[in-house]
Amino acid sequence: QVQLVESGGGLVQAGDSLRLSCVVSGRTFTMAWFRQAPGKEREFVASIRWSNEIIAYADSVKGRFTIARDNNKNTVYLQMNSLKPEDTAVYYCAGRRGFSGQYDYWGQGTQVTVSS
Repeated sequence: QVQLVESGGGLVQAGDSLRLSCVVSGRTFTMAWFRQAPGKEREFVASIRWSNEIIAYADSVKGRFTIARDNNKNTVYLQMNSLKPEDTAVYYCAGRRGFSGQYDYWGQGTQVTVSS
């Protein structure tokens, strides 16, 4: 059974930075971050593969967010710079067994609030 535990959310001001962490227990092939703002659908933020570090980003975060993984620590990170109020959301770590398709495992979420 795969478990994902996120941490690192908080309340910051516009322009600040935050780093989210997701500790993974169990095997996955691809990891990702999603977010869900109040009243909106959950949306993809970024993804990375453990094996060969193929990375993808949503257009809305390109150039500001960086996803990375530490295989030794079984941890995936999301470094968020130049935060904007529209980045306010609950951020979820997700994992899947394959290189495509739906995500099979989800963390409990961590709140990120960006004030203007």
